[in-house]
Amino acid sequence: MRFLIVLSLFATSLPAIAATGQAATAYSAEETDIGTLLDDPAAKAILDKHIPGLTTNAEITRARVFTLRQIQQFVPDDVTDEIIGKIDADFKALSAK
Repeated sequence: MRFLIVLSLFATSLPAIAATGQAATAYSAEETDIGTLLDDPAAKAILDKHIPGLTTNAEITRARVFTLRQIQQFVPDDVTDEIIGKIDADFKALSAK
């Protein structure tokens, strides 16, 4: 019976744990999907700053499951290694706040 109570308490705390973990985790052009970035206004602003037009592109909904590094192969002139480096630097600064 005690096990069920502990399990129940753990299950109810999972959303809070997940929210805390997400805030502490830095976004990454390598690992974070574009959908997650678009859903965070601060991350979306970083994308708008470095790749103007990306977040308003009519096809962006198709790219939600991909990372920036993955879409780089399709638009190498727009998503360069230099731009990805700048985006990642901004993501690190964002997570430090």
